[in-house]
Amino acid sequence: MSTGEEPALRNKRTGLIFFPAFDWAISPTHPEREERLLYTRDQIFEEGVLDLPSIIEYAPRLVTTHDIARVHFCVPRVQSQVTEAHLIAAGSATLLGDSIFNGEIKNGFALVRPPGHHAMRVVHGNRGFCNINNEAILVEYLRRRHGIRRVAIVDSDVHHGDGTQDIFYHDPDVLFISFHQDGRTIYPGTGFTTELGGPGAYARTLNIPLPPGLGDETFHYVVDNLVLPVVKDFQPEFIINSAGQDNHFTDPLGSMRFTARGYAEFTRKLNPHLAVLEGGYAIETALPYVNLAILLALAGQDYSYVREPENWPSQFQDSPERVARVQRMVEQLLSVWETRDQVDLEKIFGAGTFYQRRKQIYYDTDYIEEEQQEKVRLCPSCPGYITIDSRADRGYGRPLRVFCVSVPFSACAACQGEAYEAYEQAKEKMSHFAYVYMQDKSTDTCLAFEREKGQEWVSEGPKAGE
Repeated sequence: MSTGEEPALRNKRTGLIFFPAFDWAISPTHPEREERLLYTRDQIFEEGVLDLPSIIEYAPRLVTTHDIARVHFCVPRVQSQVTEAHLIAAGSATLLGDSIFNGEIKNGFALVRPPGHHAMRVVHGNRGFCNINNEAILVEYLRRRHGIRRVAIVDSDVHHGDGTQDIFYHDPDVLFISFHQDGRTIYPGTGFTTELGGPGAYARTLNIPLPPGLGDETFHYVVDNLVLPVVKDFQPEFIINSAGQDNHFTDPLGSMRFTARGYAEFTRKLNPHLAVLEGGYAIETALPYVNLAILLALAGQDYSYVREPENWPSQFQDSPERVARVQRMVEQLLSVWETRDQVDLEKIFGAGTFYQRRKQIYYDTDYIEEEQQEKVRLCPSCPGYITIDSRADRGYGRPLRVFCVSVPFSACAACQGEAYEAYEQAKEKMSHFAYVYMQDKSTDTCLAFEREKGQEWVSEGPKAGE
């Protein structure tokens, strides 16, 4: 390629980062292991995809601990919950995000592990194979670094993206849509149509729990009649696909029947700025084909020849009764979205100074039971600050109790002042809490106070842009 052609081609390229995390595994035979990406790598090389001028591969980079603390309350510290592999997986997403905003590429695919969409705002350990949330870290990084505000995240994993939902449940500027296998039949048992966001972000969360056994046709009915119209109406500045691939018909953990070409067609329609790999555990029969098809779709290349060896179209016939059920659900959710500004929120969330909810969270990997009391300030000027009283029980000794305060990116001065008062008051009640945390996104400040040592620290590492 000549030098004169580079500027014209550059903004049409698709960026790719491949990081299989050889040094991170839950166990040698666990479904979430490095082989998930090795067969994909072989397939991409075999097809000569990296020789296409429309695709450029990047080397990964690390995020800082501050980038993580901007999103998560990691107990007791960020370093306690992450390895270098986690820093690289999240860093790969932010690197591609930078490259998009710098005009180097038009879109990107972070083919990385460990995954992250089950990691919630408070992190006591690993749940659903996730410690930190790659997409959430990306969103807050882009807000701080590039000044964007409105983001849409569409989660196509077979499991509900409960962590991403938790982090942005009260954020009116993040639209989170998750279509997944019905939570009554699969982990984590959440993601129902009644989960619609908090009082300041009503209908910014939309969940489509699909009956097991559905295939591409119904999948695309949901995409065409709900996902695409809502995303278009929301007018996001940046679109992220949490690209879970365990909806595939050969996946051992799911019971759906999507195909590689179905995923590629979805990618073409959604046209995300960035796809970030999440689940998908059919190492040989799905991932090489699905990843290849998604990459080709992002790059605007022909993916019609990509087909799995076991893919016989005649075997994928959706049940009419289940299709009708999905169609009714789509109509209901579309109505919720279209009438979101006409709803009497006090009837749903109640009146008063704070909205409160209790949450029971189970860490299936680390066997931790957590109980949270979440309070959100009902503010007419901003989304309101959040406090979380969290107790984590590991089954031995006293439960670990921590107190967390989060100030939103667009906080008003009054909420910021009240939030710091809550932080200081909790520090004075340290007999109750082992750790007290402050996460002020409006000033990009993250603090923590430890009872035993009487010591306060600031999150380590440079802030975005430094």
